[in-house]
Amino acid sequence: MQIIELTAADLRDALQRREISARETAEAYLTEIRRRESETGAYLTVTEERALEQAKEIDRRRGQGEELPELAGIPMGLKDNICTKGIQTTCASRMLAQYVPPYSAGVAEVLDTAGAVLLGKLNMDEFAMGSTTESSYFHPTRNPRNPERVPGGSSGGSAAAVAAHEAAFTLGSDTGGSIRQPAAFCGVVGMKPTYGTVSRYGLVAFASSLDQIGPLTRDVTDSALVMNTIAGRDRRDATSVDRRVSDYAARLEDGVKGMRIALPREYFGEGLDPQVKAAVEAAARRLERQGAHLLEASMPTLSGALSAYYLLSSAEASSNLARFDGVRYGYRAEGEESVAGLYQKTRSEGFGREVRRRILMGSFALSAGYYDAYYKKALQVRTLVAQDFAHLFESCDAVLSPVAPTTAYPLGSQTADPLAMYLGDIYTVPVNIAGLPALSLPCGKDAEGMPIGVQLIGPAFSEPELYRIGRALEKEAESVC
Repeated sequence: MQIIELTAADLRDALQRREISARETAEAYLTEIRRRESETGAYLTVTEERALEQAKEIDRRRGQGEELPELAGIPMGLKDNICTKGIQTTCASRMLAQYVPPYSAGVAEVLDTAGAVLLGKLNMDEFAMGSTTESSYFHPTRNPRNPERVPGGSSGGSAAAVAAHEAAFTLGSDTGGSIRQPAAFCGVVGMKPTYGTVSRYGLVAFASSLDQIGPLTRDVTDSALVMNTIAGRDRRDATSVDRRVSDYAARLEDGVKGMRIALPREYFGEGLDPQVKAAVEAAARRLERQGAHLLEASMPTLSGALSAYYLLSSAEASSNLARFDGVRYGYRAEGEESVAGLYQKTRSEGFGREVRRRILMGSFALSAGYYDAYYKKALQVRTLVAQDFAHLFESCDAVLSPVAPTTAYPLGSQTADPLAMYLGDIYTVPVNIAGLPALSLPCGKDAEGMPIGVQLIGPAFSEPELYRIGRALEKEAESVC
């Protein structure tokens, strides 16, 4: 088996046994990036020189007998809204096309300390606003399973890099499904952790009360392995919680016997592709055969969650993106002498259509005379969604659902209809609204061979249980997926 075909856990073991070196591992991935990038377009920046230097240092330390962290020498990539000191962080936008941060995000620092080798920064929808990675200012990313299909978004580059063997693991961000949906479309594993579990310090904000960083990996074991490193308190992030599980992989093989798993009927209604429905229901039955109890349930607020999400996220985006005004840093339009003219021209030229749309929608929702009718009502729906989940988890351990209504669709097929694209988030946004963890993993393929994803949702801080269920499903589904 080639180096790039090994999981992160297998790479860890091979590196620790010195069967391979960190440098030859990095070189294998860099070679694959050079081979596939012209078709995939997963990366915006490839840090080849840095990666080889990092790998060389890991080999030196290991050669001296130093005991290194589990991720030492494992090649990875970061979504390009995660700040990296001295390396461009563009958010796939013209506004930040030349921006080089003077500091690194908390997760970037932690991974660097752990010895993970940074291959580069990954493509995304501009400022994480989108579901296809087509709104990137630079270029679209293509799905490695079928280059004519979208990889999902906004973390499309992160998912595609793992699926194309251009990174052993990656990090993405999830505001309303941006880790889980591309993971489903590309046939990889994506974890959206509980809000506050992973530091958001240095993540360029889209919607601060919803954003969360998480891993995209080849399998469930790798996801738990990465979470062991990136989870934890960060005093620089006021929303970071001081509650870390010592080992997310400790219960992976415990099975699901006796666990109660709910299938809310609202997740399986109108608009769901029959092939997706059949694959997700088959995944549920596989868990039942292993001893889990399947429960019928209802989540009445699901129908209002999508509208509430787009109001809340757009309102927060309009506030967070106000800083990009052409004055302090980032893109600055030329030929304007007045401050008002500079602001208008800079933001009109620096932001793409989708970002402008959401800023305008958010500003409208927050404006005088409309705040109570839109933003306040969305906050009330958010409370109801959280209450719905809390009530559901009184009688079950996890919720099982589709990740998206369809599999990956053709490039360009939804760019002219943003509402159709927004509807694709209907199964993922409730999780962010409630601040809960959710795991996306492959559970089958459609008639055209495109991956289908199943979503496991749990109470706050139940990531170990979700990994346990996911691993049980993964083991039995390996012959199907």
